[in-house]
Amino acid sequence: MNSKMTQKSFHAKKEDIDRKWYLVDAEGKTLGRLASQIAKVLQGKNKPIYTPSIDTGDFVVVINAEKINLTGKKMEQKEYYRHTGYPGGLKTTSVKEMLEKHPERVLEHAVKGMLPKNLLAKQMLKKLKIYAGTEHPHSAQNPELLDLK
Repeated sequence: MNSKMTQKSFHAKKEDIDRKWYLVDAEGKTLGRLASQIAKVLQGKNKPIYTPSIDTGDFVVVINAEKINLTGKKMEQKEYYRHTGYPGGLKTTSVKEMLEKHPERVLEHAVKGMLPKNLLAKQMLKKLKIYAGTEHPHSAQNPELLDLK
C-alpha cells in the first residue's frame, strides 16, 4: 500500500472545542428518553469532532424539570436508594417524593446513569444545569433551543 494514500485519524484538542449553550424544556417529556438525549449532547456525540477520550460536549440548561413525565407505574413504584453508612442504614425515596421535594435530582440522576463511568463523567455533569421552574440565570449565554425529537 502506498504511504501517501493513508489517512490520519482525527483527535480533538482543546483548541478545537467550541462549546455552545442549549436550552431544553422538559415539560411533558419522558424521563429516560430526555435523559439519553441530554447525555449525548453533554458527551459531544452530536458533533463531528467527537472524541471518546476528550470532553467535547456542550452546556445544557433544562427548565420545567418538575413537569417531567414518567411512563407506567413508575410514579408509585420507582425508588431511589442511598445508604447512611451505618448497619441497617438503607434509605429509600420514591420518585413521587423526590419530584415534590427536589425535582432537579430526578433528571440529574437519570442523566448521570447514562454518562460513561470514567473520569470525564464528573466534568460532563458539571455542564448540566437543571431548574424546576421556567426561570434560569443563564440568559446571558444566549442558549439556543435544542430540538429533541
